[in-house]
Amino acid sequence: MRNFDLVVIGAGPGGYVAAIRAAQLGLSVACVEERDTLGGTCLNVGCIPSKALLSSSDHWAEMKHLAAHGITPGEARFDLSAMMARKDKVVGDLTKGIAHLFKKNGVEWLNGRGTIPAPGQVQVGAEIVGAKTILIATGSVSAGLPGVAVDEEVVLSSTGALALSRVPEHLVVIGAGVIGLELGQVWARLGAKVTVVEYQDRILPGADGEIAKTAQRLLQRQGLAFQLGRKVASVLREGDRATVTVERRDNGKVDTLEADAVLVAIGRRPNTAGLGLEALGVAMDARGFVSVDAQFRTNVSGILAIGDAVPGPMLAHKAEEDGIAAVEALAGHPHAAPDYALVPGVVYTAPEIASLGATEEALKEADRPHVVGKFQFIANGRARAMGATDGLVKVLRCPDTDRILGAHILGRTAGELIQPLVLAMSTGATLAQVAASSHAHPGMGEAVKEACLAALGKPLHA
Repeated sequence: MRNFDLVVIGAGPGGYVAAIRAAQLGLSVACVEERDTLGGTCLNVGCIPSKALLSSSDHWAEMKHLAAHGITPGEARFDLSAMMARKDKVVGDLTKGIAHLFKKNGVEWLNGRGTIPAPGQVQVGAEIVGAKTILIATGSVSAGLPGVAVDEEVVLSSTGALALSRVPEHLVVIGAGVIGLELGQVWARLGAKVTVVEYQDRILPGADGEIAKTAQRLLQRQGLAFQLGRKVASVLREGDRATVTVERRDNGKVDTLEADAVLVAIGRRPNTAGLGLEALGVAMDARGFVSVDAQFRTNVSGILAIGDAVPGPMLAHKAEEDGIAAVEALAGHPHAAPDYALVPGVVYTAPEIASLGATEEALKEADRPHVVGKFQFIANGRARAMGATDGLVKVLRCPDTDRILGAHILGRTAGELIQPLVLAMSTGATLAQVAASSHAHPGMGEAVKEACLAALGKPLHA
């Protein structure tokens, strides 16, 4: 039997980063991955391919607005197969990069499905390897809708929606969360009629209400239709089409939607089934999340868990932070556990939607004093010059400490603009310190400064 200090099960962002960092800290490491490529769901059928298609479709959509810049393009068309090929190349190049990093850092890749037959052992195919410590980094899978069979032909998960061979005439998206909005926008840009059905009375449940409402209006302007406050009663496939039956939650009225593609995007669940955790006595909740302490240790000695397998935001960058913290503690270099309140979330639609910390609704519900500062991009010089005036920056300030309680941005490159505020909240910088720092002109970042000034009662350009 081969033996390792650490065996990581799962080579997604949490798992592969943990494996590399552990090897850098001097541990002998193997990483188990059942796919034929590394990178997990995020890199293979999630974050990266969806962003590649968002980028390609955004270029196509931008063609409609070039006349405003004095550019008159000739006859234009898009090639869906070429878009898909580009997406696949982006994914392939990055997965090869991770394989190179494994080789560079001395991480052994065990290709196959991993299970834990006994404490200190991991089985991969016919081989059993020994492990002083086992790290569960198996990520998550698409959550199913009861009674709805996903076939990846007409009724799709996100995986199928990333690999369509043609643009659907009518795509019904079930779920107005991150995945549903991003992939809905991709196909709407390419010519599909897109209807988004959501159980809640709003899109992006959990996001700041004002930001979500504004984002919905902008997405509707781009062609997405929304049916909110509706329960999906059934999805019936008939040949190459499907009928979606929806029921209004307020009055029980039943409607049907005819579609040639249906995307089920109601969220994700931890991918912890089939590992053998129940037999080992590893504590899990009813949803399959593994219970861990601040150093990501389970109740069974020698077994750790991170990322989407444990409670917290189901985000790739959260998984990476988990992985680093877990293996550094294992190697005798513990530091503070990641603060999930400081993990930003981003929806990569156009415009992007970025969020951090508390929402205004949460602060009101908690009866916590706060001051709101806002700045619209329409008043920002760089946004005007680029024609990217949709959206706003919104910051929430504690009037007693001047600390930032939350930040929410809707606009171009919102995912990048939120980062200075992540740093500010992480280091305890005050909102006044952010406002006093120099922001390059003309730049989209000036809107962040202006929102902070507004929260201080000192607006300059509003």
